[in-house]
Amino acid sequence: MKLVVIDGQGGKMGSAVIAQLKTALPEYKIYALGTNSIATSSMLKAGADYGATGENPVLVNTKNADIIIGPMGIVLADSLLGEITPAMACAIGSSPAYKILLPVNRCNHYIIGCQDIPLSESIRLVIEKVKEFLQTQGCKS
Repeated sequence: MKLVVIDGQGGKMGSAVIAQLKTALPEYKIYALGTNSIATSSMLKAGADYGATGENPVLVNTKNADIIIGPMGIVLADSLLGEITPAMACAIGSSPAYKILLPVNRCNHYIIGCQDIPLSESIRLVIEKVKEFLQTQGCKS
């Protein structure tokens, strides 16, 4: 089971997700893919098992990921202040992986129907969804 967390800018959201995933599901390896070295470093410090930076690692690792987690912007070209290239957005969106996207209503994107809840609550919901997916796949938890 390949769990991939993608984040950019300072990696704060990805780091928080990884820290909670490692607590809730320590037996799974987590791949941290940062759009920049600061984001990758931050996610590795949070407990990711593997880390890589930039477009090519996203293109390579999303092909065989089982779960991809990140802010909604990872599937929108030129989002995260331009850190998500069109190729990255296409690779993530085209991946057969189960995608768990955190709604972030910033940078000229607004997702109708999303509640404005604290990041900590969004991350709690991410962990629940990962566990639910793993159970439906017959994976131990």
